[in-house]
Amino acid sequence: MDLGLQGKVALVAASSKGLGRAVAEELSAEGASLMLCARGADALEETAGGLRSKGARVETLAIDLTAAGAAEQVADAARNRFGQIDILITNAGGPPPGPFEAHNLETWRAAVSLLLETAVDLARQVLPEMKERRWGRIINITSIAVKQPVDNLILSNSIRAAVTGMARTLANEVAPFGITVNNVLPGYTRTERVVELAEALGKRDGITAQDVVKRWESEIPMHRMGEPKEFAACVAFLASERASFITGTSITVDGGWVKGLL
Repeated sequence: MDLGLQGKVALVAASSKGLGRAVAEELSAEGASLMLCARGADALEETAGGLRSKGARVETLAIDLTAAGAAEQVADAARNRFGQIDILITNAGGPPPGPFEAHNLETWRAAVSLLLETAVDLARQVLPEMKERRWGRIINITSIAVKQPVDNLILSNSIRAAVTGMARTLANEVAPFGITVNNVLPGYTRTERVVELAEALGKRDGITAQDVVKRWESEIPMHRMGEPKEFAACVAFLASERASFITGTSITVDGGWVKGLL
C-alpha cells in the first residue's frame, strides 16, 4: 500500500529511542523527511545516523521541550531545513510512577508541562502552515491509561487524558482545513520505559521485573508484549493520505488489553 508519504516532512518528538524512534524509522521507510528532537544528544545522533545510513533526510535538535521557546526552536529548525512541516508526532516520556500521596504539587506541575503543554506548544507551531496548505496530520502518542487507568500511574492516567480531550476538540476545529488530529495509545510494549515500570513495580511488590512482565502478559489476550514497530505501523497509517477521513479518534495498540467497548 502506498501511504503517500514520499516528500512529506514529519516532526517527531522524543524520537531518540522507544516508540518515538520506531515511528521515525517507519515514516522514513515510507519516504518522509524527518525532524527529530529529544533531550539526549548522543542517543538522538545514534538514531539519526542509522536513518541516514539508509538514505533518510534527517535533521536533529537536542532540546528539552518543556523549556520556554523550545517548541518554536524545533519547528523553526524543521522549516529552515525542509521548508515546511506536514506531520506532527507529539510524544513524551512518562512521568514518575507512584500513588497519589507520592507526588507533591511540583511533581504534578512538571507532569503537566511534560505531557500536556509540550503537545499544545508543538501543535500551535505547526497549525498555521497546515491550515494555509489545507493539509496536515497531528498524532499524539498517549497511553492505554486514558481508556483504562493503569495502577500506580496516577500522573499519566490524569494528564494524558487531558491531551485526549484537547485533541478531540481540536480535531473538529481544524477538520475543515484538511487537517486530522488523532491519538494512538500504546499498550505494554517492549521499550525502555516499560522496563523501568516493571522494575519499579517489582520493587514495590517484592518480586522481580520479569515476574511483573509475566503478569502483564497474562492480562493481554495475545499473551505477549507489543513490539515498537507494530505501534509505529499504526501511526504511519494515520499520517498517510489513506487516513484522510479518520480524525478525532483514540486508537489502542495493545493486543486487546483494554476491556472497554470504545
